[in-house]
Amino acid sequence: MTGDDSVTSNKTVREKKTRIRRLDRQLGRKTLEVEILKESLDRSRAKKTT
Repeated sequence: MTGDDSVTSNKTVREKKTRIRRLDRQLGRKTLEVEILKESLDRSRAKKTT
């Protein structure tokens, strides 16, 4: 492995870690969105039955 390969490898690892962090945040937002929508649906159904 040459010096350039090491730098490229480090850059690739940093890019992958950045992507993982971004995707993890996005997953968290989507999970929260689903929870909010489920709660809204449950409340809406509860109002219809009363």
